[in-house]
Amino acid sequence: MIIRFLLCAVIGYLLGSISTGILVAGKEGHDIRKEGSHNTGASNALRILGLKGGALVFLGDFCKAALAVLIGLWIAGKNGGMVAALFAVLGHNWPVFFGFQGGKGIACSTAILLILFPWQGAVAALCCLAVIYFTRYISVGSMTMLAVFFLLIALTQPFWPAAVWALALLCLGVYRHRSNIERLKNGTENKIGQKVKQ
Repeated sequence: MIIRFLLCAVIGYLLGSISTGILVAGKEGHDIRKEGSHNTGASNALRILGLKGGALVFLGDFCKAALAVLIGLWIAGKNGGMVAALFAVLGHNWPVFFGFQGGKGIACSTAILLILFPWQGAVAALCCLAVIYFTRYISVGSMTMLAVFFLLIALTQPFWPAAVWALALLCLGVYRHRSNIERLKNGTENKIGQKVKQ
């Protein structure tokens, strides 16, 4: 069983390391790691490439994480899916194929929440959209999604391994948003529709 979990981890990480943002932006003549917020995820792609480019990056990141989860489920059941999911987010955040400079894992997290824990993931995703709608801050909505998801899992699932796994996703998300948190404190965080301050 340990070999199966290791296989899930490796597959998840390698799939996560396929950076949709870098690939899509590259086709448009951009290096997304050097523009905007220097992040390779869908939020920065939205600002640099527009709605179509941002949506394409989100879809690509969503699908690679979904594929990792499905493979993990096939190899080692629910726990295998969670292992593959966590490592897909790690791969997205620190991709081995692109110098370990990646995104923040939110599109990937959205996919894995919805697949592994559908109703909790759906509630968390709706909370994310509501927060983004009212505040115009993608970062606040993203962290809200992970926090709500963790609370729902902690209340409805055995603490090990599901809640610990959800807590790990939350900690990763908050860590990757630490610059956003600093800008929120300073009142300089960009809202949807604003250009990223260089």
